[in-house]
Amino acid sequence: MITSPIAAYVHIPFCRRRCFYCDFPISVLGNQRRGETSGTVESYVELICEEIAATPVLNDRPLQTVFFGGGTPSLLSVSQLETILDQLDQHFGIAPDAEISMEMDPGTFDLGHLKGYLAAGINRISLGVQALDDSTLESCGRYHRVADVYRSVDWLHQVAMPNWSLDLISGLPQQTLTDWETGLSKAVALQPHHLSIYDLTVEPQTVFAKRYQPGAAPLPTDEQTATMYRLAQACLTSHGYDHYEVSNYAQPGHQCQHNLTYWRNQPYYGFGLGATSYTQHQRVSRPRTLATYRQWVTAFLEAGGTYSEPATPPMEQLLDRLMVGLRLKEGLDGDDLRSHCPASLWPTLYQTLQPHVQNGLVVVDGETWATIRRLRLTDPDGFLFSNVVISDCFRAVEDAIETRSKPALS
Repeated sequence: MITSPIAAYVHIPFCRRRCFYCDFPISVLGNQRRGETSGTVESYVELICEEIAATPVLNDRPLQTVFFGGGTPSLLSVSQLETILDQLDQHFGIAPDAEISMEMDPGTFDLGHLKGYLAAGINRISLGVQALDDSTLESCGRYHRVADVYRSVDWLHQVAMPNWSLDLISGLPQQTLTDWETGLSKAVALQPHHLSIYDLTVEPQTVFAKRYQPGAAPLPTDEQTATMYRLAQACLTSHGYDHYEVSNYAQPGHQCQHNLTYWRNQPYYGFGLGATSYTQHQRVSRPRTLATYRQWVTAFLEAGGTYSEPATPPMEQLLDRLMVGLRLKEGLDGDDLRSHCPASLWPTLYQTLQPHVQNGLVVVDGETWATIRRLRLTDPDGFLFSNVVISDCFRAVEDAIETRSKPALS
């Protein structure tokens, strides 16, 4: 079991505009050209490098994965990207064969920038497509259009990108089952190594939250979005993609190694506005605005690179492990589960899972605590109702803990 971080997430918060469904911590730059925003971005790059340099090195192994997320990391210049990678390499080391991923939006880069990113060390691209229909993109407030997608993909093929992913969102306004099937077919034809398929979540304080109610027109119904999920699973698995996580599909050898760190509840460094790190059982979330993040970094430096957050309690670690581990096709390994869950809680957890086993949502290999080999969800139905299964597990564990903590009646 990995106990020290060998993965790093770097948040680049800048976007041309805020999409109507987005509640991520971002900073909107508007339609300024790349050079016109260089001062703002450069200042942020310097701030991130200060945070990296002050962070204690907790492992003598170099980083195995680095992930630039956002926001829109493809708004970075090549030299700005190189600056951050150089700082990570100098401070932690980056393994020669490390997976180095970068989220990129169509319409925010050209072939020259792409070649520069590759030369700097990027070897995996996550392309934020979301839809392959111009009217749908417009209704979502996306900056790019379908022509930008095809141009970007052509460049990815030109440079022989060794590993690239494509994102799609289901359940968007006015989206029909026919629209969704057409979009899936177009996406597969682009030949990505990996696809991420997300169901729209209407988050509070977003434009969509002001306009729509989940499950009500013009959004698809819950039944329609469930059908979309099953259509995606059937289409992508029939084309050779492994459904290895609730929302993710990969050709053989192209799973996202960085995201597997999260889903296996392993430690990782996090840097930048809004980023979260998980080291030494401490989850530390950074502020979500540029001004407050700058203040946070100043305080972090003054504290000598230490965090004030308490360690995550063991039972919360168990709940975290259940939540992320059940998202994976591989599920939870028996030995891993035993290392997180006290034997006294297993009967409660096992009993809670039985209705889901009978309904075909869960598979439990082994009936006793000592013999359990694996706990996993089925595909696609278990994945589709994963929130229900996980919520039931959470409730059962929390109730059991609360019951045992109450004083006995005299």
